[in-house]
Amino acid sequence: QSLCPGALLCSCSVLLSLPTPHPSQMFAAEENVDFRIHVENQTRARDDVSRKQLRLYQLYSRTSGKHIQVLGRRISAKGEDGDKYAQLLVETDTFGSQVRIKGKETDFYLCMNRKGKLVGKPDGTSKECVFIEKVLENNYTALMSAKYSGWYVGFTKKGRPRKGPKTRENQQDVHFMKRYPKGQMEIQKPFKYTTVTKRTKRIRPTNPS
Repeated sequence: QSLCPGALLCSCSVLLSLPTPHPSQMFAAEENVDFRIHVENQTRARDDVSRKQLRLYQLYSRTSGKHIQVLGRRISAKGEDGDKYAQLLVETDTFGSQVRIKGKETDFYLCMNRKGKLVGKPDGTSKECVFIEKVLENNYTALMSAKYSGWYVGFTKKGRPRKGPKTRENQQDVHFMKRYPKGQMEIQKPFKYTTVTKRTKRIRPTNPS
């Protein structure tokens, strides 16, 4: 019977003698987590639950000096500011940056086929019609195909589409700037401050006795 208390004391002393990890060691694992991988995975995944965000704007081509046009099945970057074929309805497809781009006038979607050619399609459900928005360091936007990684929407100086395999992120041909259609710039509502006053205690009048 005398062995049991001794064994318990021995085991307790062993546990107490174990070194306690330093706080810096406890957080080391969390610091090594690369959240960029998580964001990239979520960006590439479809989001069928969240409400879609729909925006209307133009895409100004840095190379051609004009705007992207969806002319039915034909795509170009020769649109003037305010041109009806240059007005694009852009639907956000995920919490990240996947978008579908549709011409407001033609109802055709901007897509990229397996050869890397930009085409317009009446049905935008295919992954060929999904692009990943990338905001670059120079504040321009690049549109990479969600299906064909590394292929970008691009145009020549004459506004002709450039094939995906011949595009790179650092080329001016794939750089665009978002612009509201002429005369349709959003009007920001002025910010209003609401003042809160402390309520005073209501005093009931007393009747003289």
